Amino acid sequence: MPKCPKCNKEVYFAEKVQSLGKDWHRPCLKCEKCGKTLSSGGHAEHEGKPYCNKPCYAAMFGPGGFGRGGTESHKY
Repeated sequence: MPKCPKCNKEVYFAEKVQSLGKDWHRPCLKCEKCGKTLSSGGHAEHEGKPYCNKPCYAAMFGPGGFGRGGTESHKY
């Protein structure tokens, strides 16, 4: 029986959702930053952990630069 990567408990067929090549409990598949519940395949991944595409993944791991929170926009 596969184990959920978030809670490490067994995932039964009736309650599983597959994402990132693993079986999860539906309530356990949440954004690591904001806690939003995610849908299978409808999110981003960084180092094996799920993140919502916007705003969390984009803000944390997206490109920096002007208007995106990078330091380049603060130089004179």
